[in-house]
Amino acid sequence: MYRKALEENLHVCPECGFHHRIPARTRITQLVDPDTFEEFLPDLASTDPLKFHERLKYKVRLRQAQEATGEREAVVVGKAFIRGRPVILAVMDPFFIMASMGAVVGEKVTSAIERAADSNIPFVIVTASGGARMQEGMVSLVQMSKTAAAAARLDDAHGLYIVVMTDPTTAGVAASFASLGDVHLAEPGAMIGFAGPRVIENTIKAQLPEDFQSAEFMLQHGFVDRIVHRRNLRTEIARIIDYAGK
Repeated sequence: MYRKALEENLHVCPECGFHHRIPARTRITQLVDPDTFEEFLPDLASTDPLKFHERLKYKVRLRQAQEATGEREAVVVGKAFIRGRPVILAVMDPFFIMASMGAVVGEKVTSAIERAADSNIPFVIVTASGGARMQEGMVSLVQMSKTAAAAARLDDAHGLYIVVMTDPTTAGVAASFASLGDVHLAEPGAMIGFAGPRVIENTIKAQLPEDFQSAEFMLQHGFVDRIVHRRNLRTEIARIIDYAGK
């Protein structure tokens, strides 16, 4: 397959339908109306609260991720229009330390949710994450409750919260803001869950179904409302906004 053919098909294999992971900026270009995205909080960047050092120092890992992706952090937030409907949009970037959630990701997601509540317009988030960022320890874990509290305030304000789960949506992100939407969409084949299949199998000492933690499995068990092909996401989100009267 030629790269150009894959890009023209929104990074979805034209032969088998496999949805490849894509950077946050590419996702934004695919989702929003042209020239409508207005980013906020672009300069927030993580510090190193624990002076964490594994194979690499955390500061080095952050710098490498920033250079590789061109992003300051693992989520991009802003205001945009999707088929003419105003939204506050957050998009996670799976190429920035697997879009793991540290203090900055939590702050940007929380701020985006609060802006949606204050503006009375829908909040749309595209999730793709390996979970909490271990290099920030407890600072990372408290972002689960912080973002969940923001989602509760949005619900109190009767705001619309749409989650688009992409591959992978796991661990602390799946256990917090990714599972708290009013409507949960997923791309075909996306991995969605908390602990990985190998961890679960070793814990319960039982073989799991072959499609365990796939978007299709989650749809069958009520954790996802609808599976939507990438080319149809813009239309589906606009339809949901219209249906909700937002």
